Amino acid sequence: MTVKTKNVKLIQIGNSKGIRLPKPLLKKYGFSESIIIEELENGILLKRTDKKLSWEDTYKAIAMENEDWSDFDVALMEGIDDDFDSEKI
Repeated sequence: MTVKTKNVKLIQIGNSKGIRLPKPLLKKYGFSESIIIEELENGILLKRTDKKLSWEDTYKAIAMENEDWSDFDVALMEGIDDDFDSEKI
C-alpha cells in the first residue's frame, strides 16, 4: 500500500478551525454528513460512520449468509414446559 500525503490549509470556522477534504477523497472513503475522528498517539484518523441498515437491507444481508438455522426452533422452545396452559395467565 502506498501512503499518499497532501498538504491542506486550516480554515477558520467560527471559533474553530477545519479542513476541506477533496471530493475524490470524500467519494473514495464514503464520507457524507458526518465522520468519526479517532485520536491516536501519532495523529488523528478519520473514519466514516457506519450506516445503519434498513430492515430491507438487513433482511437481504442475512439472506445472503449461508447459516444453518435448523436448530433454532429447538433452542427457542428450550425451557418451556409441554404442559404450559396460556389460559392460566
